[in-house]
Amino acid sequence: MNVEDVVQWANNSIFDKTGEHLTPLQEAIVTGVWQRQKYPQIAKDYNCSESHVKKEAAKLWEKLREELGEDLNKYNFRSKLEKKHRVSQNSKSGHCLLQVDNINIGGQFIQTIEDTKIRSPNPPESPQNQARSPIIDLTDAPELPYFYDRTSELSTLKQWIVQANTRLITVYGLSGIGKSAIALKLIEQTQTEFDYIIWLSLTNTPTLSTLQTELKQFFGRSPQPALPTIIDYFRSSRCLVILDDVENIFKSSQLAGQYLAGYEDYGKFFKQIATSSHQSCLIILSWEQPREITALEALNLPARTLHLKGLGKESAEILREKGLADEEKWSDLIALYQCHPSWLNIIASTILEFFDGSASRFLTDNNDIYLGDLETILESHLERLSESEKNVSHWLASQDEAVDISQAPADIELSKSEFWQAIQSLARRGLLEKVQVGAGALFLLNPVFQQYIQSKSNPSSIKL
Repeated sequence: MNVEDVVQWANNSIFDKTGEHLTPLQEAIVTGVWQRQKYPQIAKDYNCSESHVKKEAAKLWEKLREELGEDLNKYNFRSKLEKKHRVSQNSKSGHCLLQVDNINIGGQFIQTIEDTKIRSPNPPESPQNQARSPIIDLTDAPELPYFYDRTSELSTLKQWIVQANTRLITVYGLSGIGKSAIALKLIEQTQTEFDYIIWLSLTNTPTLSTLQTELKQFFGRSPQPALPTIIDYFRSSRCLVILDDVENIFKSSQLAGQYLAGYEDYGKFFKQIATSSHQSCLIILSWEQPREITALEALNLPARTLHLKGLGKESAEILREKGLADEEKWSDLIALYQCHPSWLNIIASTILEFFDGSASRFLTDNNDIYLGDLETILESHLERLSESEKNVSHWLASQDEAVDISQAPADIELSKSEFWQAIQSLARRGLLEKVQVGAGALFLLNPVFQQYIQSKSNPSSIKL
C-alpha cells in the first residue's frame, strides 16, 4: 500500500462512520505516521503545536479502532493496516493467510507450509484467522517438560507489552528459575499481537553482526520488500524477539554485565532498541542484568526489568508430582530451597532415591541445607563472580543475619566504592536478597548459595 491508498482508506472509513471526511490535519497525521514521522515533526510541518496534533491524533485513532482493533495507536497503525490489507487480498484471491511456521513449543516441532486453500468459512478478521497470522520461529527455544503457574509475573509482562508498548524487557534470575518457561507462556498468550516472533539463543556467542543477519533472514520470509536495518523492521511491523542465554556474551570473573571483547556493540544495540521509536519488543533472558539497563530505566525510557524469583504456592505441585510423602513438611522443604523449581525437582529426586520419598526423614536438621547435585549448578554461578564479589560473598556467608551495607566491613580489604560495586553486582546476578526493615533495608546472601560458600570453609578454596 502506498501513502495515497492509506489516506483514501482512512478517509473512507471515517466517512462511513461519521459522514465527514478527514480534516487536513488528520490527513497530515495519517501521512506522517505512515511515513514513521513523530508528532513533533508532523506539528512542525503543519505549523501547529505538538499538543494539538496529539489531541487530533487521539480522536483519529478512536474513530479507526472499530476497523483496526481496540489497542490501535501511532506505533501499530501501519502494521495493523498492512495486516488487514494482506488478509483482505488473500481472501479475495481464494488463499488462506497462513504464515506460522517452525513452531517449537513444549518440545513439539511443527513445520507448516503455505496453504493455498480456504480452510474454513471464517471471515478474514475472525480470531481463528488472526491467530494464524504471525510468522513464528521458536526452533532455538528449549524443550520444557513443565510450566508452573506464574500468574502475577505473566500479568506484569503482558501489561508491559500490550498496554505500555515497552520496547526492551530484561528477565533475569538464577539458572533454572523459569525464565525460558515464562517467556514461552508469554508468547502463547500474546502471539496475536505480533507480525513476527523469533527466539534466538546466544549459547554459541554469535557476534551482533551474525545475529542481525539471522534476524534479517527471518524477516525476509515475508513477501514484503527487504529493509536495511533491524530497527526498520521493528518500525514497519510489530516484532517480538527473544534473546536467550544472554549471559554468554558477558565476561566471567568480572562484575556483572560486562561484555566480552568484541561484543560491546550489543550494549549499543540494546540502547538503540530502547531509545528508537518503533512498535516492537526485544526480551532479554539472562542470569545477570546488562549494565546499561538500569540507566535506561532511570531515564524513564520504555525499558523494564523483571527479576524472576522462586515460585509461590505452586512449589507444592512439584513435590506432589514427584510423589513425596509427609505433606506437612513440604512447606519447610520449599522454604529451605527458596521455592526454586529446578532445585526442588533435584532435591525431591534425592529424597526419593535415599529416603523413600520421606520429607520428614530428609529434614532432620533444617539449619543444614543439603546441596548434593546442586553444587555443580552453584559452582557455575560462583565461577562468574569477580574477585571482589567472591570476597564479599564469603563475608556475607559468615554473617548470621541480614546486614547493613552503608559501611564497608573493617575485615574486608575493599574500599567503600569497591564494596558497593560488588554488592550491586551480586544483586544484578540475583544472588543477593533485600530485606526491608522499617524505613531502611538490609541485605543477605541467597541462603542456598550461602550454604555453598560455607561448605568451602577454607577461604583459599574459593577461586580468586
